[in-house]
Amino acid sequence: MDWVLNLTLLLGGLLVLLAIGLPVAFSFLLINIVGFLAYMGGTRALPGLVLSISDSVSSFVFAPVPLFIFMGEVMFHSGLARRSMDALELWIGRIPGRLSLLSVVAGTIFASLTGSGMANTAMLGSTLVPEMQRRGYSKTMSMGPIMAAGSLAIMIPPSSLGVLLGSLADISVSGILIAGIVPGLLMALLFASYVIISCWLNPALAPAYPVPATTFATKVKSAMINVVPLAIIVFLVIGTILMGIATPTESAALGALGTLVLGVVYRELTWQGLKRAMMGTMMVTVMIYFVIAGAAAFSQLLAFTGGGPGMVNFVLGLQISPMGIILCMVGIYLFLGCFMEQLAIMMLTLPFMMPVVRALGFDPLWFGCLILITLEIATLTPPFGLVLFVMKGAAPPNVTMVDVYKAATPFIICDLVVLAVMIAFPGFALWLPRLMAST
Repeated sequence: MDWVLNLTLLLGGLLVLLAIGLPVAFSFLLINIVGFLAYMGGTRALPGLVLSISDSVSSFVFAPVPLFIFMGEVMFHSGLARRSMDALELWIGRIPGRLSLLSVVAGTIFASLTGSGMANTAMLGSTLVPEMQRRGYSKTMSMGPIMAAGSLAIMIPPSSLGVLLGSLADISVSGILIAGIVPGLLMALLFASYVIISCWLNPALAPAYPVPATTFATKVKSAMINVVPLAIIVFLVIGTILMGIATPTESAALGALGTLVLGVVYRELTWQGLKRAMMGTMMVTVMIYFVIAGAAAFSQLLAFTGGGPGMVNFVLGLQISPMGIILCMVGIYLFLGCFMEQLAIMMLTLPFMMPVVRALGFDPLWFGCLILITLEIATLTPPFGLVLFVMKGAAPPNVTMVDVYKAATPFIICDLVVLAVMIAFPGFALWLPRLMAST
């Protein structure tokens, strides 16, 4: 049972470093240095650690990550999102919860353009929350839909987490990106349904206000100018993958180029905005690559010490049904999501989870989709969901964290419903990837 002691020391040490507030990347790096020194031959093993780090970050499969991040940064800093929201608002009309529904629709569209749940939430929150509160919307109905729709960026391509999950779990990157579309759209449908039904039953949640009449020709013109070009970007990212025209890396490059061109054509992208977008891209990319490097070496360390294989054999020996094991793993992801950042959760669990899933005979792509859903839920779950803090920062001063938690709760329930559907009916997650494979 040496693997138990080794696993306890390595995993326990990592969790202690994370608990005291050391950044994820440096926590992995420090535990790797100590582990390589202790288990793999002292200082002679350090060149092997350097080689492992170099190999992990130089893989071509990670190339879409900075490109997807750059797309979101350009959208955020160029003001393109604001133009499309003005056009979308014209089409919503006098539906109950009009601005809340706008945030769901706009957030779903932006999810396919930004790839960042935090950027999506910040953009929608700073734009719509003050207007909704001015019109008497409840805190739940003003903040909840924005947080829920913002978090969809994890599910709908371009999803940087999807690329990392596919690469690190050794499953098709294009497959996992496409697999997130159906559950992501189902979440958006449930969010919109909840908003409309709640505001219809209780109009005080979102008081109606006069909406100026707009001609159909004006709506069409605004959509053609401000929404259709964004749809072209969506096609460049998602459509080219679905049709087998481009790989995820190629589609990311097309999307980044298309976003740049759009910003220039609309004259919304200034040199200062481009500089901020590039700086933001570099900062986020470096952070992600640091974590990738540390997690890859940590996986090698677990394998060398027997911790990883030992844990897999232990789980397989339990007197629990295969589906029961899957449900336990999903529960672990949901629990960790309350306290840890998504990238750290993924890096920490994949060395254990994916070998078990494969050994049990489940489709890794299906389980990868379940992981994405749980990571999406993690952005909304108290007390440390990242989107919750972004929303608090974008909200007016009178909003407390308790208000933010309450606003997120109904939409977390919607997400859990989608998660249950994907567990019970794997075909929902696998339908589009199989359709893509057959073309």
